[in-house]
Amino acid sequence: MIPLYAFRDNSCDPRKCTVKKLERAGFLKIFQKVQQIPRNTLILDPTAEQALSPADRLVKSLTVLDCSWEVLNIGAISSWRIRRALPFLMAVNPVNFGKPCKLSSVEAVAGALYIMGEKERAGELLSKVNWGIRFLEVNKEPLELYASAKDSTEVVKYQALFI
Repeated sequence: MIPLYAFRDNSCDPRKCTVKKLERAGFLKIFQKVQQIPRNTLILDPTAEQALSPADRLVKSLTVLDCSWEVLNIGAISSWRIRRALPFLMAVNPVNFGKPCKLSSVEAVAGALYIMGEKERAGELLSKVNWGIRFLEVNKEPLELYASAKDSTEVVKYQALFI
């Protein structure tokens, strides 16, 4: 089981924050400073040059960045050795419903876990928000294809089918 972490900058409403819900449920640990994030973690970063794939399943941990991308200092995370972008997935969260690639943190972590072979765990995380399981229903076909890929190149090839 891959340990889960989140960097949270407190820019969102704590009552609606999916990362806070996951922390309360014991699924992940939140860091308030970028410097606290373990250096050997895989960071989910939409600016990364490589797509997440099943080949990443042997990582030491997974970290989601739960923050506003307008204020995040990209330079602070660009030095991490393992940064991956999620492939195309459709958001079902109430704020960005139906928008491609506008995932909430719980959607991002669950999508990553699904692709890396932890499908049941992805469902457990999503069960913590009332709309969560819908994410798996809407994205079933792309998630299954991404999870069957051998590497990042193949994930990108499959992604082209949905864009």
